[in-house]
Amino acid sequence: MENAAERLKHWLHAVPEQFGRMSEAEVSERPMPGKWSPKEALGHLCDSAVNNLPRFIKIQYEKQPYVLIPYDQDQWVTLQDYQNAPAEEILNLWSGLNNRILKAIEKIPAEKLSYQCVTANQETKSLQWIIDDYVEHMEYHLNGQILKNNV
Repeated sequence: MENAAERLKHWLHAVPEQFGRMSEAEVSERPMPGKWSPKEALGHLCDSAVNNLPRFIKIQYEKQPYVLIPYDQDQWVTLQDYQNAPAEEILNLWSGLNNRILKAIEKIPAEKLSYQCVTANQETKSLQWIIDDYVEHMEYHLNGQILKNNV
């Protein structure tokens, strides 16, 4: 758990600093048609946080194994219209959600980290795995699409 929490703390410091230095034009530029801009990718990470925070909580008390309900990430990004939202608004949302996630995961008792859930692929995974996967997914987008050369 500590590793995921420490990595999340790092990003909660680094992302506002680095994303905040980028211009609105830079964060709005799509690398090619059909690909997300850095703003949309950060918005996607907000959607991921919105969907994962309840999972981190519910897995601790719902019937085991807890069944994860998938969501359509492309529809969420489109319908939230992150491309036309101010970058600062998206950054503030991302920061607030991930600060809440950090506090939630730091409070999970060690014995609950082995609680089970079923993914959309019908795989059984532990709460610890879901938390680690959340942070890895975030890092994938931060390093590859959002901050790029600013990391």
